[in-house]
Amino acid sequence: MAVFGLESVSVTEGESVTLYMNITEQQRKDGIWWKFGLKENKSLIAEIKTGNNEIKLYDSRPDGRFKDSLKLDQTGSLIITNTRITQSGLYHITTSRTLKLLDKIFNITVYTHLSVPVISRVSSQCSSSSSSSSSYCYVLCSVMNVSHDVSVSWYKGKSLLSSISVSDLNIRLSLPLEVEYQDNNTYRCVVNNPITNLTQHLDINHVCQPCSVFHICKFGFPETVIRLVVSALVGVAVVAVLVSDVRSRRDEQKKRSDIQLNDR
Repeated sequence: MAVFGLESVSVTEGESVTLYMNITEQQRKDGIWWKFGLKENKSLIAEIKTGNNEIKLYDSRPDGRFKDSLKLDQTGSLIITNTRITQSGLYHITTSRTLKLLDKIFNITVYTHLSVPVISRVSSQCSSSSSSSSSYCYVLCSVMNVSHDVSVSWYKGKSLLSSISVSDLNIRLSLPLEVEYQDNNTYRCVVNNPITNLTQHLDINHVCQPCSVFHICKFGFPETVIRLVVSALVGVAVVAVLVSDVRSRRDEQKKRSDIQLNDR
């Protein structure tokens, strides 16, 4: 059910927010109360006292979450400085004499600062056939210290490929993507909440690495087999060189022996 006079306010953690009011002189004389919370659990956090316009702040209520962050001016406007996640919620203003609601209720949502997403390579996979070979890269887009209503999404050009979101506090939010190394399309990872949007572009040449000679074989042999074959070929070549050297030395010695015999 919609609440008449409900105003929603969104703010990033650490910023200040003002709940604007413009009370009448009579309302000021009657005194006003600012309360935080739901129904019977509302806590008085600020007031203009009846009759003398004295401003009182109760920033230790309900649990110290408003410590050193509340201000109240003579217009009845409540200022919250250096906002924190725990200050999200409903704020009510009433006259202390009649306990009637004045104009509206404010619903504040405080979001954490978003960090630029980080793209990292998870693994690579190489495949080949008699006609072609290809290299696939598995990358991960991650953002740390996310809060409620945060989403991470992969885009290819303007097309959304995949997305993941979190509704509660979390330490890390990650989303994988498989791309082909030869792919020249533009990929980007976007992290956002209702008031902030940050983008990181994927540099395939930087993040991913093409398959090396040990990964790609015309006939698709596994890397270990290729390494064994190469090692064997190297070994054969070394043996051949040694045998050739031995034969050359023997031939040289024989020629010298023949020369010596002839001289005699």
